[in-house]
Amino acid sequence: MNTHTDYQTIEYNGHPAFVLVPWEQFNLVRPYLEQSEIMVDTIPHAVVEANVLHGVPIIKAWREHLGMTQDEVAKKIGVKQPSLARIESGTVKPRHATIIKLSTIFGIKPSLLEE
Repeated sequence: MNTHTDYQTIEYNGHPAFVLVPWEQFNLVRPYLEQSEIMVDTIPHAVVEANVLHGVPIIKAWREHLGMTQDEVAKKIGVKQPSLARIESGTVKPRHATIIKLSTIFGIKPSLLEE
């Protein structure tokens, strides 16, 4: 069966050496490639306080702790600001892929965004 691929593998000495992918697909994985810091696996006191004591949803608590706007985060994960607002409010449950994107942008492990 022949399947269409959107990438090309370049071999060197009989082994895969490089992969060419369309620009749009590369931009989806670029944040993972550019991440230079080890993902944080602890929650700062300010995030815990906002979430536990003040009832701020965990995604919003992290975003505000990091000083990011909804518009900024929405653009980075490829959604519109109202969609992020619904995720933050709990109206919409984020997909796993969205959690991964958010955790990458925030520099934390995905499990820290699960309530």
